[in-house]
Amino acid sequence: MIALKPEKGLLLVAEPTIIGDTSFNRSVVLLAEHSESGSIGFILNKILDFTLKDLIPGLNKSFKIYNGGPVEQDNLYFIHKIPDLIPDSIEIANGIYWGGNFEVVKELILSDLITDKEIRFFLGYSGWDAEQLTEELNSNSWIITEHQDAKDIIERSYRSFWKDKMMELGGNYVLWSNAPENPSYN
Repeated sequence: MIALKPEKGLLLVAEPTIIGDTSFNRSVVLLAEHSESGSIGFILNKILDFTLKDLIPGLNKSFKIYNGGPVEQDNLYFIHKIPDLIPDSIEIANGIYWGGNFEVVKELILSDLITDKEIRFFLGYSGWDAEQLTEELNSNSWIITEHQDAKDIIERSYRSFWKDKMMELGGNYVLWSNAPENPSYN
């Protein structure tokens, strides 16, 4: 397997050995930005106990909210695959976009012109300073991987995402894919 370097659009898959890290244990993170000054990503598989209608008055829709990461958890972020409908979107990679005009997003939701298969919401994000991600990669906290079809990231089930990535990696990771989340339960 060729070792990938971090770049936007790639996934960071938590190594099984980062047990006990409440933010990132068994996480799959989409890198939305990566440069010399740092990196930003969103955890794709950590769902929260509330929906969009719990956070935004007047939006009576039950879009799931995910824990994007430990930074700025009082801010709402989103990724989507409909830049033609959402002005000011920033392409991450291969048809996946970050942000855009939230007033337009609200109107699209209220008009039933957008579904949860096209957009995913996060509270907070994952962030790394200039050399922090490199240090974590060197300490084997993360595996960098691609996702075969970037557009299906939004539709992907959060429940099995990490396990599926472990299975794709093969070798000893297959063994970890079936291990309990908390090893003391074994």
